Amino acid sequence: MSGNKIMFTPVKLGSIELKNRLVMAPLTRMRAIADAIPNPLAKIYYSQRAGAGLIITEATQISPLGMGYPATPGIYSIEQTAAWKEIVEAVHAKGGTIVAQLWHVGRISHSSLHPEEGLPEAPSAIAAAGQTYGADWQLHDYETPKAMTSNDIARLLRDYKLAAQNAKDAGFDGVEIHAANGYLLDQFLQDKTNQRSDEYGGSIENRIRILTEVIESVASIFPTDRIGIRLSPYGSFNDISDSDPVSLFTAVINRLNNHNLAYVHMIEPRSTSAGGNDQVNEGAPVTSEIFRAAYHGKFISAGGYDLAMGEAALEAGLADAIAYGRLYISNPDLAERFKANAPLNPYNRATFYGGAEVGYTDYSAL
Repeated sequence: MSGNKIMFTPVKLGSIELKNRLVMAPLTRMRAIADAIPNPLAKIYYSQRAGAGLIITEATQISPLGMGYPATPGIYSIEQTAAWKEIVEAVHAKGGTIVAQLWHVGRISHSSLHPEEGLPEAPSAIAAAGQTYGADWQLHDYETPKAMTSNDIARLLRDYKLAAQNAKDAGFDGVEIHAANGYLLDQFLQDKTNQRSDEYGGSIENRIRILTEVIESVASIFPTDRIGIRLSPYGSFNDISDSDPVSLFTAVINRLNNHNLAYVHMIEPRSTSAGGNDQVNEGAPVTSEIFRAAYHGKFISAGGYDLAMGEAALEAGLADAIAYGRLYISNPDLAERFKANAPLNPYNRATFYGGAEVGYTDYSAL
């Protein structure tokens, strides 16, 4: 057991107390029911995994326009909030801690998912390369999004505030703002997708502005020490990139240092499985090594870790907690298995997205 010391010690992320340093990463599962309401099975799914120090929910859209895939849950209606409240209560009943990940996909969407709202919205009217799933679960070419106006941005900030209020009403221990993986806030940060000429575009300082405003909007509901941010420097998922990522994300981190956040959660680019493949990008920079020193607060690292790698990162001070994704899909009791050095259930990729119990709530515990 001597090699596994730090992983099983408690840690405080802001004012969120974790019993261990295993985090269940946000995992899109596409099992929501009509009206983007979380599946009743989600109560079982999340409470099965309450052994984690922290559960971060699957990405949850803050508005109809924030939706990018079929059957993802929202947190903007009374009915959605009521369903999340049951999930949170089930996790708390098992001694777990859970935060809601607030999501807007921007251009990574299709108008069939929000027919009343029309085209997806983004910082600039630049279509993503490739195809995405529409409401019919079939692949469609990405549409050219509508460039957001200042009124659209004002509405977005109101949507974040409402989602945060709903998360608070549901009893969540905090929220994570999703600013990674080529979704809307990441599209504002990176210059491949942000070619605006107003106060939200151009300089790095301008491109960071919306992230600051979103934090302030959410912080009108939750204290900042219950708010986390997810970032993915060097990530290329969803056709995203920046001409100078080190300068950009160093500036982002410096700005986040002013907010007394619960944590920053970074995705290592060596793991490019955000879309479902298990490729490992061996030559990728290690973001925790580049950016950890710049951030003054608590740091979660995600990206293809096993127990030994996670423990090594904790021992080296490169992270305060380690997020596990695929391993948490197939091992509801991952923390207990790690502690006992027990074998792990293999995951079945075919059941990651869509469906019901199979591959969701039917993986065995020890």
